[in-house]
Amino acid sequence: MTTISQTSGRSLRPSSSSGFFATLVNAAYALFDRLEHRSAVKTLNELDDRALRDIGINRSQIEDAVYGQFKAELTRYL
Repeated sequence: MTTISQTSGRSLRPSSSSGFFATLVNAAYALFDRLEHRSAVKTLNELDDRALRDIGINRSQIEDAVYGQFKAELTRYL
């Protein structure tokens, strides 16, 4: 009987702590993603208009391109 009660008591504890650690890991990944995106935006903003045109975007589309919301088929250069 004591084995059953000890086993059931221990099974609850890791699940609650694993939820905390999963949340902590997800927050860390979100922070790293945010920093990486901001770095990419900064790097693209440092390029001149000709270089941006070479890669197929203009200055107003930088953030959309970095965050994956850019629609290349809607862009037309004259």
